[in-house]
Amino acid sequence: MDNHLDESQEVDKLFEQTFEEYRKCAHLLNSNEEIGRDRVIQLLENKENYSSKLDFILADLVESAGFYPYLEKENLKPSSTSQKIRIESSRSNNLKDKVFHDEQKHLLGLINSNKNIIASAPTSFGKSLLIEEVVASLKYKNILIIQPSLALLDETRKKLSKYLNNYKIIVRTSQDFIKEKKGNIFLLTSERVNEYHNLPEIDFLIIDEFYKFSSKRDDERHQSLNNSFIKVFKKSQPKFYFLGPNIDGISPGFAEKYNATFYKSNYTLVRCNSFNIYESYGNLFGKLGKKAKFKEDILFDLILKRKNEQTIVYCSSPNKARKLSKKITNYFLSKNVIKNDENALPLTEWIREFISPEWSLIKSLNRGIAFHDGSLPRHITSSLIDYFNSGLINVLFCTTTIIEGVNTSAKNIIYFDDMKGEVDIDYFDYSNIKGRAGRLMQHYSGNIFNFNPPPIKEEIYIDIPFFEQNPLHEEILINLDDKDIKDKNSEEYQFIRSLPPDQIELFSRNSINIRGQKELLDHLFKVILHNYHSISWSTTPKYSQLLYCINLCWSFLLKDSEKPITMSASRLTKVTYDYGFSRNINALVKSSYDYRINKIKDLNEDKKNQAIDDAIRDAFHILRHWFQYKIPKLLMVLNELQGYVCKSIGLEPGNYLFYSSLIENDFIPDHLNILIEYGIPKSAIQKISKHIPNIFSDEKVIDFIINNKLYDNKDLIQYEKEILLKNLKN
Repeated sequence: MDNHLDESQEVDKLFEQTFEEYRKCAHLLNSNEEIGRDRVIQLLENKENYSSKLDFILADLVESAGFYPYLEKENLKPSSTSQKIRIESSRSNNLKDKVFHDEQKHLLGLINSNKNIIASAPTSFGKSLLIEEVVASLKYKNILIIQPSLALLDETRKKLSKYLNNYKIIVRTSQDFIKEKKGNIFLLTSERVNEYHNLPEIDFLIIDEFYKFSSKRDDERHQSLNNSFIKVFKKSQPKFYFLGPNIDGISPGFAEKYNATFYKSNYTLVRCNSFNIYESYGNLFGKLGKKAKFKEDILFDLILKRKNEQTIVYCSSPNKARKLSKKITNYFLSKNVIKNDENALPLTEWIREFISPEWSLIKSLNRGIAFHDGSLPRHITSSLIDYFNSGLINVLFCTTTIIEGVNTSAKNIIYFDDMKGEVDIDYFDYSNIKGRAGRLMQHYSGNIFNFNPPPIKEEIYIDIPFFEQNPLHEEILINLDDKDIKDKNSEEYQFIRSLPPDQIELFSRNSINIRGQKELLDHLFKVILHNYHSISWSTTPKYSQLLYCINLCWSFLLKDSEKPITMSASRLTKVTYDYGFSRNINALVKSSYDYRINKIKDLNEDKKNQAIDDAIRDAFHILRHWFQYKIPKLLMVLNELQGYVCKSIGLEPGNYLFYSSLIENDFIPDHLNILIEYGIPKSAIQKISKHIPNIFSDEKVIDFIINNKLYDNKDLIQYEKEILLKNLKN
């Protein structure tokens, strides 16, 4: 009898405590909505600690906060007809089983108004879901989505592939758009927008991570984003939706001129708990020597304690990310921590066969650890993110790719370094790093562990250079109409106006280093007759011809900031020319490895293993940065300039289009280039290529692979089969 009374008293006490907590939360929602919403999230996270008899009140609180997706997640039932109506009105009209939260619904209303929208909201807000809502509405014929990385674009492509009956998805500048029957979705980087000839009229323009307009926040790539907007808006004047996080304002006057509304919200469905680790250790943390090692020891111990949770560690550079992932792998090994057996992750088989069985990443993956940076092949980064999101790996060491290159988040974010390369992390970057803590609809809260003092809070304003023009680079200025120039007395404007009209048209088409182009053009006029043989090649160049052309690009087109000390024109020529023969990443790895080994004195096993890792890193960087980005771009500019000079004096010009395309597409045949964009490993493309007729290209290649089940070809290893299925089959 007494036990029964005790239990009853406990139930009554829990009921009373729950009621009191819910009452306080209701008061907070009325007095301070932002704090009240945060309290609702805490209540949901700890729901099992409260009386289920009062779930109807919790449902009212969740509904009052506008957190409609959480009602279904927690199976909470609204208690009134008016609440049911509000919830139903927040359901997507176009996306099955999707309910918008209150602020999403409000933002969607703005997007559907007659205004253009510039939206700043936290990472967990769900801004990207509204992109799919726009597509699914089928209101627009031609939609252009600009994102800063191919990885993000590939992720968007997979999400939007369900609309292939209504839209052709275009990911390459060589793909033709459809004029009738279906619409088109262009998924392009800003550089590819500028390279896309005869782009049709765009009805709806989406720019993700729009802070990349800013000349104060980005490298030279901001120029291409400004120019892509100028190009599209001149022709089409489309409706637009810009989205990004943690921004307080944009260039004054821009919204008014472009009929836009700047929308800012701090609304989030995920709360962030901050832990200032650095405060516990005074000045014991440092960047060198014993202090650096002590800081690493504290990091490894923290990760070990949370080894079953998803953790992202922010590092200042790719080298640092790789170094720490290798160190913690050895630390986990010493603690007998094993996450996966040797064959659990198919990627490790691919690495052994096509890269090296000695690459330390294999050992890391077996312990649930990986690193992520922009130099890795796209299929590897995609696989690592998939493994991380599914819990097959738990720890990811990242660089700025965590901010802008991929769309993932984790229970724990560790702010380990306070630099971005050689530059201090500012409040904007820190906020974006912190915003990755906690995954919407998976975690109610995330954690950020600060190993450094967070930057001082400041308001973030994004300048839009083509509009603000303070300062304005010639690479953007050359694309503006004369009526839009604000300062016609500037040195930059006077330089542009001094050029002949046909040279303005030529340089603006290329849109990089305008003065460098002018100097190179003048140089070519002087030397063309003496060096015609070195310039007039087509198809593939001889070594001397390639060396001459890369020297010109290096000397005139690249700015000093684009010339790393580890690379030179002669070395770049050699690795490019050699790769043209081998067409194999292993040859690049071996060349770099041999170079390093020859410089090492007192070679031992540790130094040998480090040389392997460094050689693989260098090879991937050369492949991604130089072969697939810089060299094709530079050669195409030189191709335009030498063509102009040769035609001016009656000579037959060279043609670098074929060779540039070969390098950019890793020597994959033209008709199979679409497979590179879909993140298929070169090894898999080579194995199935003999079965694909060369009369097919683009979508027909994809259809042929699926219809003939080439993804199940006996020559493919398991990893290649999985990638083909995941990336090609809708």
